[in-house]
Amino acid sequence: MAKPKIFISYDYDNDKHYKNMLLAWDKNDEFDFAFSDHSADVSIQSMNTEAIKRVISAKINSATHFLCIVGAKTSKSGWVAWEIDKAKELKKKFVAVKTAPDNTTPSGLLNAGASWAMSFTFDAIKKAISGA
Repeated sequence: MAKPKIFISYDYDNDKHYKNMLLAWDKNDEFDFAFSDHSADVSIQSMNTEAIKRVISAKINSATHFLCIVGAKTSKSGWVAWEIDKAKELKKKFVAVKTAPDNTTPSGLLNAGASWAMSFTFDAIKKAISGA
């Protein structure tokens, strides 16, 4: 069985360290994490947006799962909202994990059928991916 290929969606300004933890876990052969380090200082309305969206769309499309790291400010990220919508359009399996229990869930994840990791640990995320 092929290992899951995971697209990681996260708030670039605030949650890079969580993405980096996932990449450290990527040394484990059970997952293949894919991510996009798009610059937070590029406005979603900038002239470069369409090119950025094409690259991100291709990465989401090539993934088997879409993992959203829900940090304290993720629900306010225009990029994360767009990525969630694109993953829905591409019919990806959703997985989500909050970095703190009281973080607000992005509205696009509500009723998306996401499999939730109950904590930001390798085992909890692995279980959520397996259940997605």
